[in-house]
Amino acid sequence: MELTSNFKLALTIGAIILAIILKVFISTFLKKRYKKKGLDKRYLVNNIKNAINLMLIVLLFFFWSTELQRFALSIAAFVVAIVIATKEIIQCFIGFIYLSTSAPFRIGDWVQVNDNCGEVSEIDWAKVTLLEVDIHTYSYTGKTIYLPNSLLMLQSIRNLNFMRRYVNHSFAIVRESTNAVPINLISELKQKAITYCSSFKDVAERYNALIENRLDVAIAGPEPSIKISTTDIGHVKITFSLFCPTEDAIEIEQKLTTDFFVLWNNYS
Repeated sequence: MELTSNFKLALTIGAIILAIILKVFISTFLKKRYKKKGLDKRYLVNNIKNAINLMLIVLLFFFWSTELQRFALSIAAFVVAIVIATKEIIQCFIGFIYLSTSAPFRIGDWVQVNDNCGEVSEIDWAKVTLLEVDIHTYSYTGKTIYLPNSLLMLQSIRNLNFMRRYVNHSFAIVRESTNAVPINLISELKQKAITYCSSFKDVAERYNALIENRLDVAIAGPEPSIKISTTDIGHVKITFSLFCPTEDAIEIEQKLTTDFFVLWNNYS
């Protein structure tokens, strides 16, 4: 028996309301449950939401299949225009399939696309949502970035997930050349860098080895290094490289910067 339009409309509204309630309830329940255990299960919540959305679309298509067929026939003359108008939507959906099958990242990973860097908080059929991270300070900015899936098919994606725990942090200090001999600073500065990194030395060595094994490449670290060079106008440039916990990188940078100026003044 064919359903009436009013009945279909009522079922459609009911299905949409039910889907919203289910997503809110499941999301709240899982977040509370796993938060108590200290686990990050945002990817599970995201997958369940996408599954509910897919079931809702299939159900609505089943309800309105007859009307959709009639509608498709009635706009046959405008097919080209419709394809052009919905090109971005189609590309976003194809991009979602691409991200789901190739899995270049998952919920909770740090990624960089062009100049946009952030933690992946949600993935749906239209976009990827990032919580912006300042790549220089490794801290959240409080801003949210929305990237259409179509963009991710055309741009390179950098997965920075290893940087969430440890990072190869490099920074440089430039000083105008004086009578001081910069080479005399290196041994003292390096000893201070080793001292600041001693509390996590064992963990850093293991994590460094883990990254190298997974990527099958050699990376800098875990020993801190200091290099002397000059700028194009002859100023002295001291470059520090540290393999350290991401959350401690800026603090250690500030300590070494302070030590550098104190020692520089002592040698001047």
